[in-house]
Amino acid sequence: MATEALVLIMMIIGQSVVLTSAKHVVAFRTGGWTFGVACNWPGNGKVFKANDTLVFKYSPQHHNVVRVTKAGYLNCTAPEGARVYSSGNDNIKLVKGQNYFICTYPNHCTFGVRLNITAV
Repeated sequence: MATEALVLIMMIIGQSVVLTSAKHVVAFRTGGWTFGVACNWPGNGKVFKANDTLVFKYSPQHHNVVRVTKAGYLNCTAPEGARVYSSGNDNIKLVKGQNYFICTYPNHCTFGVRLNITAV
């Protein structure tokens, strides 16, 4: 009986997490994940939650997405072995706290293809 109650509680908690997460498309105008998105994305100023999903839409021939540290964000560098998303339609879950993303194509991050999101 106690095990069944615990399983039921876990299911309810799991469902509430799923129900409260949201998807946010990362796009600047119609260009998607592209130059200027860091300053001009309509998502700037929104409240994001841990487990929300960012959907990065872009041309895979011209961009990619890499989750980086604060230092990587500030210096536009990704650590060796970092996961590179390159499908053009990448779904990435936010973690609690700071979430940093950059494009590692030459000079793209420097010209604003990067994003810094705080998730609560």
